[in-house]
Amino acid sequence: MTDTRRWWALGAISLATFMTYLDNNVVNVALPTIQRDLGLSISGLEWIVSGYILVFAGLMLVGGRLADVFGRRRVFLIGLVVFTAASFAAGMATDGGVLIATRAVQGVGAAFLTPTALALLTSIFPDTRERATAVGLWSAVGALALALGPLTGGLISERWHWGWIYLINVPIGVVTLGLGLWAIRTAPQETVRRGLDVPGLVTSSLTLFALTYALIEGAGAGWTSPEILGAFGIAAVSALAFVTIERRSREPMIDLSLFRSRVFSGGVLSMGLWSFGVFGIYFFTALYLQNALGFSPIEAGSAFVPMALVMAVTATLAPRLAGALGTARTVASGLLLMAVSVFGISFIGEGGSFGDLLPWFLVYGVGGGMLVPLTTAILGALPAGRTGVASGVLNVSREVFGLLGITVLGAILGARQSSLLAEGAGQLTAFLDAYRHTLVVAAAIVLVGVPVSLLSLRASRAAADPPKAAEERPAVPVG
Repeated sequence: MTDTRRWWALGAISLATFMTYLDNNVVNVALPTIQRDLGLSISGLEWIVSGYILVFAGLMLVGGRLADVFGRRRVFLIGLVVFTAASFAAGMATDGGVLIATRAVQGVGAAFLTPTALALLTSIFPDTRERATAVGLWSAVGALALALGPLTGGLISERWHWGWIYLINVPIGVVTLGLGLWAIRTAPQETVRRGLDVPGLVTSSLTLFALTYALIEGAGAGWTSPEILGAFGIAAVSALAFVTIERRSREPMIDLSLFRSRVFSGGVLSMGLWSFGVFGIYFFTALYLQNALGFSPIEAGSAFVPMALVMAVTATLAPRLAGALGTARTVASGLLLMAVSVFGISFIGEGGSFGDLLPWFLVYGVGGGMLVPLTTAILGALPAGRTGVASGVLNVSREVFGLLGITVLGAILGARQSSLLAEGAGQLTAFLDAYRHTLVVAAAIVLVGVPVSLLSLRASRAAADPPKAAEERPAVPVG
């Protein structure tokens, strides 16, 4: 592939990622408008958000496996078509059931797009330095999407019909499809590799569906209710079945020996802790801005833009920083900055302003952008034929830990708030105290990623040598 076409291919992959990341949070501020227009219950509103996340997380490993078997380019383009068509149907929906169903189909498309995006980058950019730059740019686009989601949703819900939240994906999807058909090229040997491993696909999907469902519905149904305990039980049993099947399979969906790699297992955990912080803090700080500081939806969405811009810029510079400091120190420093920022925000109370928050938001953005070399290091340590499923593992870690960030922190906040209300505290006072307490807990959890990344990504012979199946391809130096 020519140099010019490779970078155009990066543009197509980044645009597709932008759409899927945007759909993670663009709908939140528009939910009241959708509820009035379609006459939905609170449960129906929850499933507009949850239906997408449930299918997205549940099928991500499947999408990665299909990419390894049938070809990354083919699965990427199919996912793009599915996602774009479902976005059009969601934007035109006039019934709550149709909207929830089309959101689920969007999740199918996103599950095909997301793992193949990273896998395509490894094949399009075989050179280590170019790949690091490409992953940095790709991550920067993802960071922008995460922050622009609430702002976009607020603007559309206040000024246009809510359907445009989904319809904006259609022109982006059409342009991306045309660009991808022309620019994305993969080597012929990367088209068909091995069998599907149907038992592995079924058990992994069942595990992720059940786990995601339990995390989404736990707060509403009760964490000790039969429904939620049953979902956790199904997840545990199917996970054990998956591990057993993979150990005995001649062509396993996931080579479990990859988890013996310090870089891979520690890197996945570090990525999860990053996601825990990002998803949880975005969600609860958005509530704080509106409930405590009186921001409008547009103002609350706009507040995250400086953070996202700093994160995007840092993401493009992070590979150079990793080259100077090493991946372990760079990633650990990023997580440390994120933890410090979250802890700093916990000191801002009811009388706070955007000016008080901004310095901490900017520190958070710098820290979040510094984790880009982590993705490059993990992918560089993998066998060439397993990058699709491995990318799926990375993204599953991101989604599941993100849900944990919302549910675990939400449970802590809710318990603390209820206790204070029972003691006679006012609603706002109870929320603020619980929110600040929750931030301290979140900072401590993110801080765990500092020693994890220093230990797992440090330079050593073990880190430099991937598993035997990967010996045909050198690993990325992880310093």
